[in-house]
Amino acid sequence: MLAAVRSAALVGIDAYEVIVEVDAANGLPQWTIVGLAASAVKESRERVGAALLNSGFDVPPRRITINLAPADTKKEGTAYDLPIALGILIATGQLGQAALDNSLFVGELGLDGALRPIRGALSVARHALRSGSSALVLPAVNVAEASRVSTLRLSAPANLRDIVQELREGNLTVSSPAMTSENAEVDSTDFSDVVGQQGAKRALEVAAAGGHNVLLVGPPGAGKTMLARRMPTILPALSEEEALEVIAIHSVAGVLEHTSVARGVRPFRAPHHTISSAGLIGGGSVPRPGEVSLAHHGVLFLDEMLEFPRYVLDGLRQPMEDARVVIARAAQAITFPARFTLIGASNPCPCGKSGDPGGGCNCAASDIERYAARISGPLADRIDMHVNVGAVALRELSGVNTGDPSAKVRARVELARAAQRTRFVKARGISCNAYASGRWLDAHTQIHSDARSLLQTAAERLSLSARGYHRVLKVARTIADLEGAKSIEPQHIGEALRYRPIAKQQGPPIAPLLPALQAT
Repeated sequence: MLAAVRSAALVGIDAYEVIVEVDAANGLPQWTIVGLAASAVKESRERVGAALLNSGFDVPPRRITINLAPADTKKEGTAYDLPIALGILIATGQLGQAALDNSLFVGELGLDGALRPIRGALSVARHALRSGSSALVLPAVNVAEASRVSTLRLSAPANLRDIVQELREGNLTVSSPAMTSENAEVDSTDFSDVVGQQGAKRALEVAAAGGHNVLLVGPPGAGKTMLARRMPTILPALSEEEALEVIAIHSVAGVLEHTSVARGVRPFRAPHHTISSAGLIGGGSVPRPGEVSLAHHGVLFLDEMLEFPRYVLDGLRQPMEDARVVIARAAQAITFPARFTLIGASNPCPCGKSGDPGGGCNCAASDIERYAARISGPLADRIDMHVNVGAVALRELSGVNTGDPSAKVRARVELARAAQRTRFVKARGISCNAYASGRWLDAHTQIHSDARSLLQTAAERLSLSARGYHRVLKVARTIADLEGAKSIEPQHIGEALRYRPIAKQQGPPIAPLLPALQAT
């Protein structure tokens, strides 16, 4: 007897249809799984066999052949346990094929028949909805993320025995996501916790408003990490569309339960500097999303950025430019989204005391130059804002902090983002200035003639690249948005130029042309 059960497999953050075909024929008792099944799938023989027996079903001594169609794509993971078990029950006459009623089944089975969680439930639910499935049967733990596709009927029986009983009765129960405590994950960090550092706070507000990348440079203990970790508190909440993308990535990576992205909080990823290139960018024999994809629509914080291997950092160049990662393998190429805001933090020199008014730096000029060269020129050019974070005087630490709280800063950021959404309403996939084409912004935004003249003069004398020129323009546009200005004025260009690293300067000094800089 032949059985066919609908299931799904993952490729990147998307899912596609897999039909689990089971044939139980007379012959020597053995199980054969075909269809490019990986090791975890082949091991399902032992899990499914024990689950069937421990759930009170018969496993006749037959020659059982299991095919995972399409047979030319590799199948990974343990989500096929449930459809394989149901297929065997149908093939051996213990369950009717009609009982499945165009439903889709995924789930790992324990030896006692309990249904255990899987990766990528949201992607599977999206596929089930698009394919016109009548219901999706999955583990109870995965119902919350799958319920984001609200029009889909979800069922999550506790174990194999309950699933078969409900299928025989033709009445799959509809499951609702379990209620979670919102108070358990309240983030108590706030921008007002940071004493002083008004210049760095202003820079991060600009970065949050426009989605710009930032490099914080300062001595140890200046507050670089403290500032970066408060960046998510001033970012707008995820939109529904953004949340679905982020949840899908975290679900595929198997880390959804350890994050708060399901509550609309933007992801904040802070990998250690010993991370590998595959861990940061993504990859592996079975391609998985890396930290740049886990930070999608959020913040990627690289503390001690100059301690990362240079080849690992250079891997960021393509994701920062294209907002995606393409991992090519012999059989296929998988794309993961990676639109993130990069915040790097580093010391100014190996000892960290260069530029400290108190002195104490013993690093040779050549050592400082080599240390700074750990970030390649092309990568540095892609970082919109380079900010010096000086040490805070000890007497200020005991004073009253008068800085704005995160809620007040976030309100200004949200107003600026709203102006940008209006500007880019016809530009698909662009939500803020950092993601826009520099040429498009140059042609479609109002720029005061004095501001344009200042930018052109500064670009020539500071030897800005074309990318650097447009990034200054983007930052200036964000500063204007924060002020509610319709056009970019000279003071906006002046502040934006403060955040560019000065490689070299040609011709007369530009300081007389920057009254905004002199005022600060």
